[in-house]
Amino acid sequence: MLARLADTRARRWGVRIVALGCALAVVRLFLPWWCGHDAGAWFRGDPEIQHQLAAELVAFEASDEAHRASGDNRFAGEWALVTHQMVALGLAQLCLAHPTWKPELAPTVTTAAANSFRLEMRDFGTRAWKGEDAMASLPSDHGHAYLAYAALALGMARLVDPAFPPELARQHDALIAAYERRLLASETGLIETYPGEAYPTDVAAVAAAIAVHGRVTHAPHEPVLRQWADRVRARQIDPSSGLVIQRMDATTGAPHDAPRASGTGLAAYFAGFADRSVAELLAGGVLRQLAVRFGFGAIREYADGYQGEIKGDIDSGPVVLGVSVSATGFALAPARAFGHEDAFVELYRTTDLFGLPFEDGDRRRFAIGGPIGNALLMALLTSGPELAP
Repeated sequence: MLARLADTRARRWGVRIVALGCALAVVRLFLPWWCGHDAGAWFRGDPEIQHQLAAELVAFEASDEAHRASGDNRFAGEWALVTHQMVALGLAQLCLAHPTWKPELAPTVTTAAANSFRLEMRDFGTRAWKGEDAMASLPSDHGHAYLAYAALALGMARLVDPAFPPELARQHDALIAAYERRLLASETGLIETYPGEAYPTDVAAVAAAIAVHGRVTHAPHEPVLRQWADRVRARQIDPSSGLVIQRMDATTGAPHDAPRASGTGLAAYFAGFADRSVAELLAGGVLRQLAVRFGFGAIREYADGYQGEIKGDIDSGPVVLGVSVSATGFALAPARAFGHEDAFVELYRTTDLFGLPFEDGDRRRFAIGGPIGNALLMALLTSGPELAP
């Protein structure tokens, strides 16, 4: 009797183990396939899937939500500005990739760029500079590099929209002239974002804005862009990891933070507008941080030998087991722009798993992340047409 009972229990445990093994095998094989089934379409630039997400962002810019002020929190203000900027960049990249879409999308590119440049969208920067507005202080040597995000969006709007407002173009010209003068005067290739704070990623946005302005106006910006590129290579990249230092002293170039992947990934995207070789260099650094498990890719925030906030910060997003949410998303852009298809697919699987994309009629959105998540992914997933020659 006891022998038969033991045999029955053994068979039951055997069935359970086999069932568990089958379930794990299904998850191991099916989940990566399911989460990556759109990756090839995004990598190839499939017009249908691109247009679906574009329709979501066009609707966002037409909504009341797009016009809400950023509030008192600096980080909320930064992300409000970045949301409009990335809408403009993503849709402008689609206009470059699909010129016949310009009549449909270019007006929204200008709307999004103008929204990023609105006075209330930069309140956070004005408060950080103790009441000094970036546009009111153009003759000064104060960096105000955060407004380069809007300046880049304005440049891309001017590039694709023949109806871009002349008054906005004049303000854009004045801001670019101030950035060029400040960057030429910098021995480190850095200008301040906030008093005492310089971020190579933000300065990459400055260089990108200057470069796109040159494409639009044919202004001779090559000297400042060459100087910036030389300073990035010589002063801003950690030679052991290939990552840019996250925060530095604008005057001395002394590091105030570690080299990190989140800043490097976004800097690689921005550098693509200004200097292809710098962008490729940064892309190599961030993709060396790629960790892959079961077909899902993620980017480690810190290189070996460095350690930072275990939970992450506003730049990295949550850091889980050493990998950064922001860096993983930002790395999609250089992976696509420079043809790293395997890395792109692996990163996209993770984005799909946690972003939860779904279709809603003729529109597509990512359920997690809200407007800024959709705006960022629009720009990052369509990166490539913006690359400097």
